[in-house]
Amino acid sequence: DLIPEFAEVDKTNPNCVVLGDAAENFTYANLNEAFRLLIGMEKPVLISLGKGRYYKETDGLKLDVGAYMKALEYACDVQAEVVGKPAKRFFESALAELGVPAEQAIMIGDDIVSDVGGAQQCGMRALQVRTGKYR
Repeated sequence: DLIPEFAEVDKTNPNCVVLGDAAENFTYANLNEAFRLLIGMEKPVLISLGKGRYYKETDGLKLDVGAYMKALEYACDVQAEVVGKPAKRFFESALAELGVPAEQAIMIGDDIVSDVGGAQQCGMRALQVRTGKYR
């Protein structure tokens, strides 16, 4: 759904790779294209919109963006900058947008690392629910 956001960006000489949730578009061809771009850069920059290992949809568990991020990190010997969950800046940005201090907020989620851990890292309380991808 983010592709239209990048419509105006010149993609002829990229200076980074942005990795987001792509569901069925996470194909070998697309991942290999990202690999080739990164490996060809003098100073490769990989930005990931999350770090999740997997998520749950109505038809079951699915690999999340973190699995693909780790593959590119390994193949290109690069460390991704995570700008989504569980990054501290992600939660701080949401709190700022809402105008709520961390001490007065609670994160409720089904992921112990991305939801609960990320929230606790920035001073929020957090609660894990036993639904969704909870195992």
